[in-house]
Parts: sequence; C-alpha cells; structure tokens
Amino acid sequence: MNGSRIAAVGHYQPAKVLTNEDLAGLVDTSDEWIRSRVGIRTRHIAGPDEPVDELAAHAAAKALAAAGLSPADIDLVLVATSTAIDRSPNMAARVAARLGIPHAATMDLNVVCAGFTHALATADHAVRAGGASRALVIGADKMSEVADWSDRTTCVLVGDGAGAAVVEAAGEPGIGPVLWGSVPEMGNAVRIEGTPPRFAQEGQSVYRWATTQLPPIARRACERAGLEPADLAGVVLHQANLRIIEPLAEKIGAVNAVVARDVTESGNTSAASIPLAFSKLIEQGAVATGDPVLLFGFGGNLSYAGQVVRCP
Repeated sequence: MNGSRIAAVGHYQPAKVLTNEDLAGLVDTSDEWIRSRVGIRTRHIAGPDEPVDELAAHAAAKALAAAGLSPADIDLVLVATSTAIDRSPNMAARVAARLGIPHAATMDLNVVCAGFTHALATADHAVRAGGASRALVIGADKMSEVADWSDRTTCVLVGDGAGAAVVEAAGEPGIGPVLWGSVPEMGNAVRIEGTPPRFAQEGQSVYRWATTQLPPIARRACERAGLEPADLAGVVLHQANLRIIEPLAEKIGAVNAVVARDVTESGNTSAASIPLAFSKLIEQGAVATGDPVLLFGFGGNLSYAGQVVRCP
C-alpha cells in the first residue's frame, strides 16, 4: 500500500434549529441583514446536555456504519475541535470510549476552522507511514458555547455539528498531498479566548485575506494532486460566510465544480464545517464515487490546509 483513501463519511447536527427570525428576538438584527452579509438562513444549536464528544461520536458512528466497519477496526482517532472545555480526557479519547474503540491512539487537534483538513493530512501521513491501518478523522465543534449572544456581528454566524471520515490504506492515493501553513502575525484576527472563552473576529481583515491571499494557495493544492482546478468535480471550502465562499471558489478557477454552500443552513461550525458539507454533498449525490474534490480549510491562527480527495 502506498497511499490512503477516504472509505466513508458521516455527519451529525443537533435537532434544534435557530432561524434568523429567532435571532432577531435576541439581538438587534434581521433576516435581511444576516442574509445580505453572510448568507446564513439557519443554524443548528446543541443543548447543554450535548457535549462536543457526543456530536463527534454520532458523526463517527455513521461513518463507521457506511464503511461497514466495527469499532475494533479503528486504531487511530483524531478529533479536530477548538471548543473542548475540559483539558483531559481529550475529545478523541471520549469518542473512543463512547463507541467502544479498543486500544486506539487518540489525539485532538486545535487548528480551529482548518482543523479537519489538518487532521485528515495527519491521518493520511500516519497510514502511509504504517503507524495506523484505519483512522477515524472527525471535525466537531459546539460554537454556541463560546458565542457572545449579545454581539450581533458574531452570534449570527455560529452553529454546532460534526462530520467524520474513515481513512484507510489504499493501493492508489485517494488523498492528495496537503498544502498547509499559517500567517501568525494575523493570528488575532480570529479568536476564542478569555474566561469564559468567547469567539471574536476581525471580519473585514479575514474577508480581505481569504478572498485575495487564498486563491493561489488553493490552486497550488490542486497542482500537488496533479490536477487543474477545472478538473475538480467539487469544492468544499470552510463554511465561514457565503460572501467569502463564492468569490474564493470563482478565483480558484473550479469552473466545473459543485461548490458546497452548506453555510446557508448550518452556519459556521468551525472544524465541523468541511466534513459536514462534504458528507452532505455525497449523501445528496452531488458528487460521485471517485470524483476529485478540493477540501480547503482556513481561519483561526490564520491557518490554512487543503488537499484534493477522491470521493468514497
């Protein structure tokens, strides 16, 4: 085996839906204001009895079932999250305990909105190096727990959810080389900090950076996979804001690709946004088995990571 592939995916969202009209009753905002600025209509909000690891475990269980595997088949669990309140046990260990996964290595990765694509690259590297045979890679965040619900510029953005992928060894690479990096001097542009922790960002700085600096980086991720952007069947960017997603996808040059726009119904779910949107595209039949899809995360730390994957 000289590569790895995504064998299956799954996603999960809490049952409670918060609409723009609901938010208008909490802060000075409106459906028109929110849609015109970020494109979001609804978002899912977890209850106080739904911790991050529970969201993650639901998505992971669906991915395992879709792959036809049992918990004992997994020897590496990676959870990308920035909203784990407790320091230990980490979310990966808690997911392994919830699903009954024995003996797996369990690690969390906190790269905020680029967390899933970082974790996917880490799993790919581990499998190709022989450090794992099958990995569960999960992006899960409960952004509602770190939102300032009195700040209309940020609370309208966030949602909760999880997405997961099963990664396994393959004869032909199904996960392309990662292109990752960061802009540390802009790290304060997206923050979750303080006691209690609260999400804040410099929206205009993030918008300018994402729409001007990221297109050539995303194109280089395609080059590393040996593809032109026009060869892509799908593009799944971090679901931050429709006003970022649409111009970024256009500037990448993916003229034949389906562009994920799950932000409209899920909001910004941070590390969950890419696997959540990717899983939905597959579930809806918008992309087919073997299709090349660019996954590209960006955000907190001003970090970014992207790779082209083949659909399971």
